[in-house]
Amino acid sequence: MIGLLFTGVGSIIGSGWLFGALRASQQAGPAAIFSWLIGGVMIILIGLTFAELGTMFPVTGGVIRFPQYAFGTFASYTLGWITWLAAAVVAPIEVTGVLQYATKYYSGFTEAHAGGVFTLRPVGIVVAIALLAVFCIINVLGVRYFAQINNVLVWWKLIVIVLVIVMFLITAFHGANFTSHGFAPKGPSGIFTAIATAGVVFSFLGFRQGIELAGETSNPKRNVPFAVIGSVVLTMVIYILLQIAFIAAVNPHDLVTSHGWTDLAFKNDFGPLAAIASAIGLAWLAVVLYIDAIVSPGDTGLIYTAVTSRLGYVTARNGNAPAGVGKLTKTGVPWVSTIITFILGVIFLLPFPSWQQLVGLVTSATVLSFGSGPLVWAAMRKELPDQERPFRIPGGHIIPVLAFYSANLIVFWSGWDTNWKFFVAIIVGLILLAVFQATGQIKSVGGLDFKHGYWTVIWLAGLAIVSYVGSLINKGAGDSWLIWGFVACAVLTAVIYWLGWTTRMSKQRMEEMIEHTPHDEVAVEEAGITA
Repeated sequence: MIGLLFTGVGSIIGSGWLFGALRASQQAGPAAIFSWLIGGVMIILIGLTFAELGTMFPVTGGVIRFPQYAFGTFASYTLGWITWLAAAVVAPIEVTGVLQYATKYYSGFTEAHAGGVFTLRPVGIVVAIALLAVFCIINVLGVRYFAQINNVLVWWKLIVIVLVIVMFLITAFHGANFTSHGFAPKGPSGIFTAIATAGVVFSFLGFRQGIELAGETSNPKRNVPFAVIGSVVLTMVIYILLQIAFIAAVNPHDLVTSHGWTDLAFKNDFGPLAAIASAIGLAWLAVVLYIDAIVSPGDTGLIYTAVTSRLGYVTARNGNAPAGVGKLTKTGVPWVSTIITFILGVIFLLPFPSWQQLVGLVTSATVLSFGSGPLVWAAMRKELPDQERPFRIPGGHIIPVLAFYSANLIVFWSGWDTNWKFFVAIIVGLILLAVFQATGQIKSVGGLDFKHGYWTVIWLAGLAIVSYVGSLINKGAGDSWLIWGFVACAVLTAVIYWLGWTTRMSKQRMEEMIEHTPHDEVAVEEAGITA
């Protein structure tokens, strides 16, 4: 139970907390506290849906397999492609976070731009690629040893973040910071935008490990809901306290010279928490944070490299990717998928060489990958009412509908400038599907089942339209784009939820799909994630 919980907590506490407090403050001011609260609640709603599914079918790679059970191959392939890409972006994010903090010791790693954005210089990109390669090598050769120390690393993360909160609060608490330059300088827009673009939702996304690794835990009925919900609640409390401590610790003079929160900048803000620690006379804590800037993102990067490779393995075993992707080493590690994970990481790293740019991308991608959960839940509640459910969501459709609505809103808040790039990546995935089909590279049970999965195309197209129109409205004044988003996403949620409900596969077809989908898993010891 603790091993699975700590896997979730270890994945959640990566580079997000090292940058999120500053980025959220710039977006929302002190009202960023509510961004963390709202974002955490949204992720809990999504997680609850998957907690029920994960205990019904405790299999590795459940986020990909669940749509296969309920809607067939086309839906599974489309959402699996999104999930795979989303997971593949995380390791590049973590290495850019490491190198941004490392700018303290070598300025050649990053280059500063307006708005406090730091991008990797050529040297930084080379080092980042090398770190991605190290993650993959460890995953193939030594991940079993990493599993033995993962709990220790998570304890380190928790101790450091709690230490930062306590020391900031008792050393430099400037209460006037909460009101001196406005509590919410950008109004509601800033609060909601921060959820998607400042690293708030990104900082919670590791909760997925309790679902992805459900097949590798001894007691899924108890452990999966505990890990999914417990990891988000625990870290949400920590993040809110950290945001409060950060706001209070900022030097009031820096707020004056920066003309408020939106353009907040201070010396060495490439590593914001360490910079604050140094400024308030806690040089020893700054050193600890620079060390943690390697440990926390490194731990998360290793976990996600392993998980991403297993998502590729599951995709191949489902028949949604060429069989060669599922090849294993003698010790049970999916080595071909690991190589592809590395290549995808490099591809994403090159055009998005900054932490901020990658965060928006992975937030939209990951939330989209989990957006199907509520529809799968609804289909299975209808067609498989007698299936054993060790954990059941109370309240009927209320939580799943809210979860689906939350997913759509988060994607909308990410903004068109981020979303269009990912929609292009989805189109590339559909082109690959056509190629795989034409060349016979994928073999699925019963064909594509497009009649059961076409709602995914309508959903993604609807999100693209809502996001684009929102960007046009946002060019004007006020919060009208925000109102548009709430209303348009509500309509889209209702339409797609109904469409998924009506296009679900029959009970007989679901049972056939579940029976014929391979469930042989990578061995627990060799998967190397759980302790």
